[in-house]
Amino acid sequence: MTHDQANREHREHREPSGRAADGPSGPAVAGSGGRTADGAGGAAGARPGGATAAGPGDAAGDRPARAAQGPAGGPGAAGAGGTGTGGAAPIRVLVVEDDPVAADAHVMYVGRVPGFVAVGKAHTGAQARRELERTPVDLLLLDLHLPDVHGLQLARSLRAAGHHADVIAVTSARDLAVVREGVSLGVVQYVLKPFTFATLRDRLVRYAEFRAAAGEASGQDEVDRALAALRAPGPAALPKGLSAPTLERVTCALREADEGLTAAALAEAVGISRITARRYLEHLVEAALAARKPLYGQVGRPELVYRWVRGSGGSR
Repeated sequence: MTHDQANREHREHREPSGRAADGPSGPAVAGSGGRTADGAGGAAGARPGGATAAGPGDAAGDRPARAAQGPAGGPGAAGAGGTGTGGAAPIRVLVVEDDPVAADAHVMYVGRVPGFVAVGKAHTGAQARRELERTPVDLLLLDLHLPDVHGLQLARSLRAAGHHADVIAVTSARDLAVVREGVSLGVVQYVLKPFTFATLRDRLVRYAEFRAAAGEASGQDEVDRALAALRAPGPAALPKGLSAPTLERVTCALREADEGLTAAALAEAVGISRITARRYLEHLVEAALAARKPLYGQVGRPELVYRWVRGSGGSR
């Protein structure tokens, strides 16, 4: 009995050991198609080097590779190019402005309009010429009053030197003779100072539409539409409560008054209330078309007198 018990104990000791060895390398491996066995010499140590690295590891490695290809070559890359023009190259703008603060503001404005990029800035005509010699430029945002040369003279000399960049003039001058001369020199738009970002954005967007026109026109209508995008911007919206006909009457009355007008005098001349007259006058002041100053010498609060700013348009 002792010998038989010893034999049974010996067999029981070997059988669990065999099953433990056979289990992971047998059924478990067969169920996984043998890949775990191929990649793993044992159970625990094999999976990190085998199944995890060869199976999920490869899949995870593939996904980042495909994600990396997407931005580089997929639609996302074209959108991230910064052109905002469906893959076309951005319109390169050189800002020419003698006031450093204004120049920085104009550069910032240009950068906020999709499809445009500011490639440089210059504070004088000489600096502008140097920039044009070393940097390709499509459009000049040109201040007409530069310290070393008038903007139109600069535009004329650039044309003579073979530079064909278009020009958007930025100026406070409202002399229509200057406007006509500028058109003959390639000035495609005028932006009157002071202006807001919305005003400049409108001019740039219209210029981009005009520039994008290509091919042969089918007829006069298509030519007119191309020019209308550039030459006929919509009128600036007036503040709520103001109308264009009344503003024209107020403007005419103020321009004819050499000594200026108070709100009360304007109200009587135009036939509107004093409060309404004050609103129109303040609108003209904000647009830099009129100036105001207090009138002293009377009892009580001084009254404001408004005068048309000479050179703001018209003969006065």
